[in-house]
Amino acid sequence: MFRPAGETFEILLVHKPRKRDAWQLPQGGVEEGETSAQAAIREVREEAGITTEVIGTSGEVYQYDFPASYRRFRPDNVKGQRIEYVFAKVEADTKVKVDEEEIDEFVWVLPDQIGEYIKRKEYLELIHKLYDDGTATISKSENLRA
Repeated sequence: MFRPAGETFEILLVHKPRKRDAWQLPQGGVEEGETSAQAAIREVREEAGITTEVIGTSGEVYQYDFPASYRRFRPDNVKGQRIEYVFAKVEADTKVKVDEEEIDEFVWVLPDQIGEYIKRKEYLELIHKLYDDGTATISKSENLRA
């Protein structure tokens, strides 16, 4: 999720009420019958109160296995996560309203601020790549409209 900030864009990070790796991009599971894009739009509406449309998709995928200590609380067939990304843009004055349950805070950040919130190196690198890909997608989409 991007919003204009002068000549550049900010990206939305949300905070889950937990101790480790609490800041992340808005995300969630795909429900039966949904595409990844439809799930992303639903999740950002549920988590941040934002209604928007997808303007592009990313080829990047973030995939990892759950540690054994966590997997003991999950069904045997759930061994990790595979996260796909889509891009959306909102107006600069769009209001965010977190659900106060799954998400308890949010912040809009510029690229040089992402590391203040995201600590895991692999995830930080991914978010920077997504930022670059997302802003390029926005530029293409705006040039097509012009």
